[in-house]
Amino acid sequence: MSNQLPDLIVVAGALVRDGALLVAQRSRPPDLAGLWELPGGKVAAGESEDVALARELREELGIGVTVGARLGGDVSLTESVVLRAYLVTQTDGVLHPHDHRALRWVGTDELDTLPWVPADRAWLSELSTVLGAATSGVRPDRHRG
Repeated sequence: MSNQLPDLIVVAGALVRDGALLVAQRSRPPDLAGLWELPGGKVAAGESEDVALARELREELGIGVTVGARLGGDVSLTESVVLRAYLVTQTDGVLHPHDHRALRWVGTDELDTLPWVPADRAWLSELSTVLGAATSGVRPDRHRG
């Protein structure tokens, strides 16, 4: 029984808008290049998870976000590294793939068919539920700025 805290936490953001989820295509490392993921990155020493996620999404996507609820459980990447996902809401900026090959909006029907980074597959059920809830209510007009 191990109650040891992870040495490193990696955070990922699930940005949902108009019933679609933003996914990012990795450009590196070679074994993950071309696969899709929730964008995010490492929590630095002394940084909270929400501050780290907001910083990473500003660096990787050029947007400001508000970090919301946790999505699913921890995903162990190694014995000492854990991956955690959070729902996020964009507050400013313009989306741009600064650190990825491409960005794409996907709906519930595309979640299972997308070539995901293996670790992010752990959240597909929760993401499907979130997207389903987002499309079942009154949807705002699709405005493109």
